[in-house]
Amino acid sequence: MADLKQLLNKLSQLKILLASDVTQQMLDGIDENSLLQKIIEMKSRAASETPESADPKKELEFIGSADILKMAKEIATEKVPMPVEVSRSQGFRPEAAEIEERFSVSEKEITAVASIDDFTKHFNNRLSRIKKILDKRQGIKFLNALEEIDKNRYLSGREIAVVGIVSKKIATKNGNIMVELEDSTGTAKVIFMNKQAHSHKNNIFDDAARIVNDEVIGIKGKLSHPFIIANEIIWPEPVIKTAKKFEEDFSVAFLSDIHTGSKLFMEKNFLHMLKWMQGKVGENSNVAGKIKYIVIAGDVADGIGIYPNQDKDLQVLDIYQQYSMLFNMLDAVPDYIHVFVMPGNHDATQRAEPQPPFDASIIKDFKKSNIHIVQNPSFISLNGLDVLAYHGTSLDSVIASIPGLAYSQPETAMIELLKRRHLSPIYGGNIILPSPKDNLVIDRTPDILHMGHIHTNGLANYKGVWVVNSGTWQSKTEFQTKQGHMPTPCKMPVFNSKTNKFTIVNFS
Repeated sequence: MADLKQLLNKLSQLKILLASDVTQQMLDGIDENSLLQKIIEMKSRAASETPESADPKKELEFIGSADILKMAKEIATEKVPMPVEVSRSQGFRPEAAEIEERFSVSEKEITAVASIDDFTKHFNNRLSRIKKILDKRQGIKFLNALEEIDKNRYLSGREIAVVGIVSKKIATKNGNIMVELEDSTGTAKVIFMNKQAHSHKNNIFDDAARIVNDEVIGIKGKLSHPFIIANEIIWPEPVIKTAKKFEEDFSVAFLSDIHTGSKLFMEKNFLHMLKWMQGKVGENSNVAGKIKYIVIAGDVADGIGIYPNQDKDLQVLDIYQQYSMLFNMLDAVPDYIHVFVMPGNHDATQRAEPQPPFDASIIKDFKKSNIHIVQNPSFISLNGLDVLAYHGTSLDSVIASIPGLAYSQPETAMIELLKRRHLSPIYGGNIILPSPKDNLVIDRTPDILHMGHIHTNGLANYKGVWVVNSGTWQSKTEFQTKQGHMPTPCKMPVFNSKTNKFTIVNFS
C-alpha cells in the first residue's frame, strides 16, 4: 500500500510534487512501486514533448487527485505478476536431490582502517604472502630483502633475483621501461631494454608493458648498480593444476548481475530459468536435474544512485523492495539446491572490498535453509570443488591498464588477476579496505574462479583452473552503450563434476 509521507519523500527526489488534494485515503490499496512507475512515465511523456508544442507553464510539476485516480484505475486493470510456483513436473527426477550437500565458506575478518600504519601493514602483508608463493619456485633463489643490493656491492655484474611490490613504472628518454620495486627494507630500479637495443629480448619488453602498479612480482636480471637489467619477469601464477576426480555427479550453476529493480532486468527470462530448474520447462532436463549448487557473484539488485540518471532506468525506486523481489524469486529454487549470494558494487552494503554480507535490514524476515548470504569475495568448497567467487569490480582497472585486454573478453582479464594472485592489485583503481591483512590475496588456487560485473560471458581454462564470467540478466543500459559494453544476457554457465566441463544454457 502506498504511504503518503514516503511517496512525498521519493517524489521530491525526482522534483515532483503532490497537490494538496491528494490524501492518504486516496492512496489506500494502491501498490506504491506501481504508482511511482506510473508517475515517472507521466513525467517522461511530458518531458519528451517537442519544443514547438510544449508550453513551459504546463510542465508537469504537480500530481493531482485526478491523476492519482486515473493511475489507480490503470494499475488495477494491469496483470498482476504471480509468484513463482515451486513444484516439479511428474517426469522430472533430479539426481542432485539424492546427493548429500557438503559445503564450507571461508570467512574473512573485515577490519576497518584505524591509521596510516594500517596501510603500511596491508601492503607489507600482500608482499610477504605473495613472496612466499614465489619462493616456492624451483631453481630460483631470491634475495631475502632489497637492501641486500646496496649492502653487498660485490653482486654488481652478477645475475640476481629479487621480489618487490611495484611502486612506479615509467618510460625513460631512451625508450626503455623502468620499474621501481620496493619492500620494507629498500628499493630497486629495474630496466627493461627496448626492442631496438635488444631485438632478441622483445618478449621481456612486451611483458614489462603488462606490469601494473602495486602488484608483487619477481625479477631476474644482471645487476649494474644501481640498476637491474631485467631478462625475466616471474609472476606468482599458479602451477599446472590437475583436474579433480569426483565420485558424485553434480553440477554448479553460476549467475551474476541480476539487477532486480531495473526496468531492464529480464524478469521473464529469469523466471523461465527457475522453472527450468524445477524441471517444468525447456530442454536439457538432464543438466537441470544435476544442479546441486548456485553461486551468485553480486549486483543482485540494481541499487539507487549508482550511476548518473539511474532513476530513469529503475522500475522499483525502493531499495528494500528490490531485494524483496530477489528473495521472492530465490524462494522458488528447489530446497535441495543450495544458493550462495554475495554483494557487488550496485548492492546495498559498503562499497570498499572485501564487502560484508547483506545485513538484517536488507534480508529482513527472509529465511530459507538453502539460501546462504556470503561476503564478496568468498572461497566456497562444494563437495570438494573449490570455487573462488568475486564480483569483479577490479576488472575495470585491469582492462584499462594492461594492453590487449577488452570488455568483450572478460576471461583474459580474469587470467591476469589469477597470474598476479590478487583480485584487485591496482590500488586506487578499485575501492579496497586496506586492513592489516590483505584479504584479496589468492593464497589458495581454486578449481574455478568466478566473476561477474562485466555483463559479458567469458570462459577459459588456465593451467587447470577454470575462469568463468557469468554475464548478466539485464539488457543493455544507456550507460553501458556510452561505455561501449556489449552484454550477453541470460546465458548461464553450468559446471559438471564428472566431465570437468561447462555447459552454457541459453535463456535469452
